[in-house]
Amino acid sequence: MRRRGHPWFARVYERASVAMDAAGGFAHRRALVAGLAGRVLEIGAGNGRMFVHYPASVTAVVAIEPEPRLRASALAAARDAAVPIEVVEGVAESLPAADGTFDAAVASLVLCSVPDQPTALAEIHRVLRPGGELRFFEHVQGTGALRRVQRVVDATVWPLLCAGCHTGRDTPTAITDAGFEITSLSRFRFPPTGLTMPATPHVLGRAFR
Repeated sequence: MRRRGHPWFARVYERASVAMDAAGGFAHRRALVAGLAGRVLEIGAGNGRMFVHYPASVTAVVAIEPEPRLRASALAAARDAAVPIEVVEGVAESLPAADGTFDAAVASLVLCSVPDQPTALAEIHRVLRPGGELRFFEHVQGTGALRRVQRVVDATVWPLLCAGCHTGRDTPTAITDAGFEITSLSRFRFPPTGLTMPATPHVLGRAFR
């Protein structure tokens, strides 16, 4: 989540997100926010593909998105959402919210691309109330030969082509290091079929402040 725009990546992502949902991402997004309630902060809302999944028990969503084109798409998606959603400009490393003002935070395919992951997670920790929950769906570090490939692509072309995305971050460890307790964590490949790519290993989990 960088402040400057990525118009080429935004156009590609808008198309890719539809294909990702068709390949199983829709179900993962639905599972990610199932059972949430109260005020929710969504970090890196993208084009708003998450909005249709929030349950009626969520009273308000503040959705942060720094990329102008994606933010415009998210604003349009928010108008059709079943729960109140406010889309605002911002970055994960400096969230526009006071301490302890959210019941839950949602990070979907965004912690791979924040320039400073520890600072972003510290900010999420700050704005959650004590006992607040972080839900996360992210692609993460692989093992063996795939991990070696991730190191190469992360040091060369991948972040340049994908708006700062890094394929091989150990995000669950970073979440724990930020002071969260992970209570649920599933590891799987996504998409579930096809060639194994640097961004194939994924996790879906929940953690508490």
